[in-house]
Amino acid sequence: MGKTSRTRYTREFKLSLIRELESGKKLGQLSRENNIHPNMISRWKLEYEKDPESAFKGNGNTYKDAARNEELERLVGKLYAENDFLKKALGILEKRVQEEKERSKAG
Repeated sequence: MGKTSRTRYTREFKLSLIRELESGKKLGQLSRENNIHPNMISRWKLEYEKDPESAFKGNGNTYKDAARNEELERLVGKLYAENDFLKKALGILEKRVQEEKERSKAG
């Protein structure tokens, strides 16, 4: 047996199904047309009725987003430090090249 992957539906899709239900379409018909179990559509409707503003905001993995943000902030800090180091090194090298040019002119 192969592992089946879950289908993730967008907030807009879920809301459109709820609107169709509210407009009078039958749950069975809606589930057949979209190949979704009627219990799932009912669950979405209940979730939406409970709190319309925060219903279907995401998949609940906000810690992954926070961890990714922290990782990116560390990377930005590291790149900033490397950039600063390279600017200083370039300044030193430019100074040495200028000194060499002056020595070659004088000598």
